[in-house]
Amino acid sequence: MAQIKNEVAYNAAMKRIEELEELVDDNTPETDPLYLELDMLVDMVEEYEDIHYPISSPSLIDTIRLRMYEMGLTQQKVASMLGISAPRMSAIMNGKAEPSLALARTMCQKLNIEPSVALGL
Repeated sequence: MAQIKNEVAYNAAMKRIEELEELVDDNTPETDPLYLELDMLVDMVEEYEDIHYPISSPSLIDTIRLRMYEMGLTQQKVASMLGISAPRMSAIMNGKAEPSLALARTMCQKLNIEPSVALGL
């Protein structure tokens, strides 16, 4: 399969994708040449972006902060939910301490965090 080899080609592909998105919709048959072109370009752009614009996994602390925001919780309320002291929670949030495996499991359950994030994978 063809590859996007540089930023100029990447930008041209992105521009063409925008043009094709105006012409292809949910009712376009998968055998339509415009649909096929769009599908190929999206795959090529995705491959290029994976190499040149990688997105790293979120850290546990960032994920906890996001959940706190989403759930309207304070750090002290999270500590209480998890059954740990406020100073222990503070140490985890400041990167001075790591949660135990049992605490990581509780975080996953109570805060709806993916286990891979809690385990740093």
